[in-house]
Amino acid sequence: MSKFDVQRDLFLAHFDLKTDVDDLHAVAGVATMMADPRLAEVRYHAVAGAYGTQEGLYVPANELFGLAFGEHWSDAHGDFDAALSEVSALVADVLSSGGTVWIAEGGQSDFSAAIVRAVQAEHRDLDTKRHIHIVQHADWNEEVTAPENLTFVKEAATYHRIQDGNASGNGTPGFRSDDVIDWRAYVDNLRLSNLWERAIDIANTYNGADGRYLNTSIQKGGLDFSDVSETTWIFGFNELIDARDFFAEFGSRQN
Repeated sequence: MSKFDVQRDLFLAHFDLKTDVDDLHAVAGVATMMADPRLAEVRYHAVAGAYGTQEGLYVPANELFGLAFGEHWSDAHGDFDAALSEVSALVADVLSSGGTVWIAEGGQSDFSAAIVRAVQAEHRDLDTKRHIHIVQHADWNEEVTAPENLTFVKEAATYHRIQDGNASGNGTPGFRSDDVIDWRAYVDNLRLSNLWERAIDIANTYNGADGRYLNTSIQKGGLDFSDVSETTWIFGFNELIDARDFFAEFGSRQN
């Protein structure tokens, strides 16, 4: 919790869902963390469809977001303007109260750029550079963010580029594994168990389907929730090594 003030801050979890199905596993991973009693007071909101310029089909996952986050999520794929209005209002409220917003980019920064622009347009007195933090872990996500949006968020917000969460031993946890992980041995909460099962089922259905990216780790029966490395970084769990460490840390500690 070294970076996040539970009394004042807001955590935003953005997922592009285009076209890699890894975000489905990441949704379950973030929800598992948010169910931990140590994070019970965290104010959070998730966004589906926070994608950039990449081509390819979207992975529909509204059901999963409902299971994971209840009413605390917005659908930027289904209605970009409505999602932007919802999230920018939350951000402005937190900033106006002296809090900080932490954005975990499970994808590209285009939606985050739209949020910052919207907040600046309506609230010129708010310091977005100091109080909006964007956390990114992947080269590819930066490459398919519109260049003007990537430049903008680096200038108008505090941008943290951490090491890639697809590999361990580089300074951040590596949450992608070709090996089958016995996550059921750790997760004893029925809601989260059902959530992981649904996330894995939807991922298997859409992995490589109709020209979508083929995630070979998931194809082999492994897990890929690499985007959760940003969330563990924000909340002070950066010492975790891999997926097994993640489930050992959070699996049996849910509300």
